[in-house]
Amino acid sequence: MDQANRGRWAIVALVFVAIMLNYVDRQILALLKPTLEAEFGWSDGNYADMLSGFQVAAAVAFLGTGWFIDRVGLKRGFALGVAVWSLAGMAHAFATTVGGFIASRVVLGAAESIGTPAAVKSAATYFTPRERSIALGIGNTAPNVGAIVTPLVIPAVAVAFGWKAAFLLAGGAGLIWVVFWLALRVPAVAQSGEVPAPIRWASLFRRRETLAIALAKVLSDQVWFFMLAWLPDLFHRMFGLQQGTVGLPVALAYCMAAAGALTGGWLPTRFMAGGWSLNRARKTTLLIYAVLILPVSLVMLVSSPWTAALLLGLGLFAHQGFSTNVFGVATDVVPARAVGSTIGIAAFCGNLWSIVLIQLAAVSLAHGWGYGPLLGICSISYLVALGCVHLLIPRIVAVEDDGSGAVAMGH
Repeated sequence: MDQANRGRWAIVALVFVAIMLNYVDRQILALLKPTLEAEFGWSDGNYADMLSGFQVAAAVAFLGTGWFIDRVGLKRGFALGVAVWSLAGMAHAFATTVGGFIASRVVLGAAESIGTPAAVKSAATYFTPRERSIALGIGNTAPNVGAIVTPLVIPAVAVAFGWKAAFLLAGGAGLIWVVFWLALRVPAVAQSGEVPAPIRWASLFRRRETLAIALAKVLSDQVWFFMLAWLPDLFHRMFGLQQGTVGLPVALAYCMAAAGALTGGWLPTRFMAGGWSLNRARKTTLLIYAVLILPVSLVMLVSSPWTAALLLGLGLFAHQGFSTNVFGVATDVVPARAVGSTIGIAAFCGNLWSIVLIQLAAVSLAHGWGYGPLLGICSISYLVALGCVHLLIPRIVAVEDDGSGAVAMGH
């Protein structure tokens, strides 16, 4: 492997680790919920408010972090984001009130918003259109690896060393990552993508492609963030699993999610290798994953936590495959130098709308409705998302860039 290729895959590896740590930091609170509720006397409403604070901060920050990454470049921008979110994660260990936890979540959410546009921009900048799906698929397994590692490691750390140690350990790992990232020397061929070109940022709002990606993110992100926040509680409430055992079925579900991200990158590439058009490959792939998530509401009918984990895992498998291809559509129809901003706008919409489902969960539980209505919403969201993409982008064609600073779409 030549130096340029080694540099490209080193970037993928470090981005993978950063996004994995991103999800470790954000999932700790969900896993330690029973312990922290007992210590601080939280209600489900308090917990939902903490989650909402995170989502609002992340949503607002997404409008700026995508632009920031496009302007400043991956290296400096990503390093700053990871450093800030790591320190915010560690700050949870020193919080003693609901307000303190909300403040820590707000800073964590704002800083972590840099992860998505940075990861997608790395694929768009350093890989050819045919290679991007694979790079995105690998990168999109990172949240799942984080979601697998967290329930297996964090409860054990909390039991052995206390809940504060869990937050400090995860944040410290992020600071170590920053050192490696800044030490990386990318070959010149890859560095050419680091020079930001002017872009008429406001013009992105007038593009139907931006609206399509934003709607797809809204409808899929609400499911992902709901499950990330409430899945441990679902197993605790429905099956009586305690903190020491709830991590195992949660980890199984996210193992399946990781596989979904990998197949999401491989499947359209395989279709195109067989002679399919980009449009047919992307949309067929999206349809397959949208259908696979339909059975998730059957969780309400099962009596075994392991059967529930398999059904939820299938849903997460489908989500990650679908999400990988939403990012793929963005790299297909948006120039590389505008991908960060476009993903930032879409992620803003997705994160902000996710608050609705997070708060609805607290309302549903308070009224005794359980998780049934929420899982029903999850099951149909992806078919609706695909319909929006198809209506707004009837034919996906690879992007063209006219070099003027405006965005010129390839159809």
